[in-house]
Amino acid sequence: MLHLLIAPNAFKHSLDARQVAEALSEGFSQSRLDCRTTLFPIGDGGNGTCKLLHEKLGGKLVTTTVSGPLGTRVETSYSLVDGGQTAIIEMANASGIHLIKKEEQNPLQASSKGTGQLILHALEYFKVDQIILGMGGSATVDGGCGILHALGVRFFDKKGKELNPIPEQLQYLERIDTSGLNKSILGIDIKILCDVENRLLEEEGAAHVFGPQKGASKEQVKVLDSFLSRLSDIVLQTTGKNMTDVVCGGTAGGAAAGMYALFDAQLVNGIAYFLQKTGFEDVIKTVDWLITGEGSIDEQTLSGKAPVGVALFAKQYGIPSVGIAGRVPLEPSSALLDIFDVLLPISHEAMPLEEAFVNTEQNLRRTAQAFGNILASFDRRS
Repeated sequence: MLHLLIAPNAFKHSLDARQVAEALSEGFSQSRLDCRTTLFPIGDGGNGTCKLLHEKLGGKLVTTTVSGPLGTRVETSYSLVDGGQTAIIEMANASGIHLIKKEEQNPLQASSKGTGQLILHALEYFKVDQIILGMGGSATVDGGCGILHALGVRFFDKKGKELNPIPEQLQYLERIDTSGLNKSILGIDIKILCDVENRLLEEEGAAHVFGPQKGASKEQVKVLDSFLSRLSDIVLQTTGKNMTDVVCGGTAGGAAAGMYALFDAQLVNGIAYFLQKTGFEDVIKTVDWLITGEGSIDEQTLSGKAPVGVALFAKQYGIPSVGIAGRVPLEPSSALLDIFDVLLPISHEAMPLEEAFVNTEQNLRRTAQAFGNILASFDRRS
């Protein structure tokens, strides 16, 4: 009997990682393959990663109310693990784009303040000494100014007027005042789980790459990039830290760079940290095949995305790996083929993207069933 480890990431806009794993497992169970499956849904810092960490580490859920991305109050939660010493915070829970109607998306007016309020709550009520932040799915391109503001940093224009922590006002930033910084944040171990390598500025930076995804027009992208450039200059003058230099600083609209500069946060590879924290290596040693995947497997997947992280572990132990996705390249690069033994798209007929999202679960089951039947045929011959 073959032992399959099913360790997928979420399929964005469709299914979370656990739902994907369950659909694949069901497909294999419907095939002719004599197998058993172990489900190990994974996350690399994208939306949903912190929920998986909470589940795998047996966290205690804490519920509170904070400011949403456009200022309306939202009830949300975070997790305590390690005996209450570590807070796991999902930025999307407080500052996520899913909290805003599509027609209201506007990163010039969106703030990450609610995420800062979650951090403050964990510090003041539970005296945590470590914070793990997953930053996927945010609605903001504010350089983390909302988070900083919630923890006591103030922003002023050239006339000395205090600015609200939203890019629409922060584009006129002249001075940062850190004298009111909440001292409880100092010396705390902060780890930001990153699933992209983009830096803060320019064509591959936070505004240009992520701004349009959060509703920014071309003109707004220019304003956002200019604001982030100004912010980085002033932060450099104030703290001596360069927000533009740090790899992954563009994560969550530059929030990672802001927290690196003001709070000395560590920007870590999200999937590597997730796998280490959850004991993945101990599990991969015991299986015959790895089944992984996410919505799209392409060249960007090579830049720290979850499927590559688990496939590299499989390769280390001589275990064949299958990458399953809604979309794979017609001609995968040699780099992708060096990592994955098999790449399988789940689409079975041409259809609009919206329809494909709706049919993701069914297509995952069918793909797993078909691959299971192929494995069963080879198993009988051997």
